Amino acid sequence: MLFLINSNKMFFLFILCFSTLISISSNSWLGCWIGLEINLLSFIPLISNSNNLMNSEASLKYFLTQSIASINFLFSILLNMMTLKNFIMNDLISIIINSSMLMKMGSFPFHFWFPNIVEGLSWMNCFILMTWQKITPMILLSYYFNMNFLFIMMIFNVMIGTIGSFNQTSLRKLMAFFSINNLGWMLLALMISENLWMTYFFFYSFFISILNFLFFILNIFYVNQLFNFNLNFPIKISIMINFFSLGGLPPFLGFFPKWLIINYLMTNNLFIMTFIFVLTSLIILFVYIRIIYSSLMFFSIKSKWFKIFMKNNYLIMINFFSFISLLGMIISTFFFI
Repeated sequence: MLFLINSNKMFFLFILCFSTLISISSNSWLGCWIGLEINLLSFIPLISNSNNLMNSEASLKYFLTQSIASINFLFSILLNMMTLKNFIMNDLISIIINSSMLMKMGSFPFHFWFPNIVEGLSWMNCFILMTWQKITPMILLSYYFNMNFLFIMMIFNVMIGTIGSFNQTSLRKLMAFFSINNLGWMLLALMISENLWMTYFFFYSFFISILNFLFFILNIFYVNQLFNFNLNFPIKISIMINFFSLGGLPPFLGFFPKWLIINYLMTNNLFIMTFIFVLTSLIILFVYIRIIYSSLMFFSIKSKWFKIFMKNNYLIMINFFSFISLLGMIISTFFFI
């Protein structure tokens, strides 16, 4: 159900956005913790649905996971107050804070809850969980991060996101593992520069929103539904373009933020890390191509969806954004030249 229809959902959505602003604008760790708790309590009513057993199970799992992360974060705050000048304890505190934020984002090694919860949500809630809910932990992570610890985490993120995407039949779980893979890129961008992270996060959210909204309109939840004869060729081309953009395939616009990160890594002679990140991107693109190639073999030119596609303004808008994604990388290349 769209949030615009339900006024209660809109209220909790407003509180969700407001709690994020509380956390990122607070000048104390305790204020950040309070903002995270308000965020948790406002997101649970959005995803809970008494008529759907999977939604109720997902909301319970989300509450338990986020509560554990919040307890760890509060413990690290108290530990930091008690051992303020102890430099030996600072590394331990930074690792605990980083682990709490990684758990809230669904990052390795605390990623097991993320695909299971995404599987029980609607596409709109999936979009919020994969985009907006990562903003606060990311920004708090930039305040107090352990460099060596996060380097290991981001490498495992891209590897786990790639391996987990194989043999997935659910599109929501597939998108969850793609999100975990992109989380490794975002952590790397965050350690390089906050401006680079904002650029990457903007493009990531843009393509995630298009795909989620497209699947929401078409009411598609599983990969085998993409092989449906009722889906016409333009719709499948739009899905293909946005899949490739999210995977970072040139000349699509999604390659642009990855291009900036790869350029930084090569400039600083980080060749091994560049190799790992590029290799995992190529493997995950293979998963995209395998799905799209199979689905493009099944389409119908004259179908009931053709009329809906021509009349539905949302699909026309998505098609327009897909066209921008296709031309965007070419435009940006000439811009940088």
